[in-house]
Amino acid sequence: MGRVQLAEGELNYRLDGPQGAPVLVLSNSLGTDLGMWDTQIPAFAEHFQVLRYDTRGHGQSLVTEGPYSIEQLGGDVLALLDALHIEQAHFCGLSMGGLIGQWLGINAGSRLHKLIVCNTSAKIGEPLMWNPRIEMVLRDGAAAMAGLRDASIARWFTADFAQANPEQAKRITDMLAATSPQGYAANCAAVRDADFRDQLGAIDVPLLVIAGTEDAVTPPAGSHFIQEHVRGAQYAEFYAAHLSNVQAGDAFSQRVLDFLLAGKAV
Repeated sequence: MGRVQLAEGELNYRLDGPQGAPVLVLSNSLGTDLGMWDTQIPAFAEHFQVLRYDTRGHGQSLVTEGPYSIEQLGGDVLALLDALHIEQAHFCGLSMGGLIGQWLGINAGSRLHKLIVCNTSAKIGEPLMWNPRIEMVLRDGAAAMAGLRDASIARWFTADFAQANPEQAKRITDMLAATSPQGYAANCAAVRDADFRDQLGAIDVPLLVIAGTEDAVTPPAGSHFIQEHVRGAQYAEFYAAHLSNVQAGDAFSQRVLDFLLAGKAV
């Protein structure tokens, strides 16, 4: 683990893989931390120096007063790259991390080699969905986070996967209960306010969009929309709910590697 000092506090990160290899940044979903990518690390670290980090408000990273914005969270990624003297990197983000990836593709494409956005959409949900959740978390704190953890199993995994892999499902959903209520609410606001539907055409780096067939949070229709509005974008879909990287496991990792290693443009 390492720490990068931002103006308001520290951003927690971890590097795996050979020094000097091309860098692949992994960005976590709302309510998880960098450990959500553990399944991918053995495969990814064979080819890349893998840079994982806890998004602001999550894990061991700084928690500042909200609301946050995706622009702010994207700026944290750029600050992390600058601090580690990384001029360009591949970027893979899931859900909220996928929104951050879209912002980077639109606003900082020169810093990216290739971009993967997973289980995400150009706009995720409506204020009527997010505002009551924000109010509940700020009001009830840790009790609300525990309740969200229990409800998240059905959103994040299909029932058959959760039943067959209870320890893995628990490890991931426990991350939600451990998340700072203040940080979680601030990030909910960032997701609520993000809308890139009219800006996707500005993405001109190679893009792979990944969806889960059973994802009720960000259904495949939203992934298809991104693909259709970014020139040359590729699309992949796995039998999974919201956390396709965990549920699809090795198949997810291999599809990402196929995309990143194609043409040896790494």
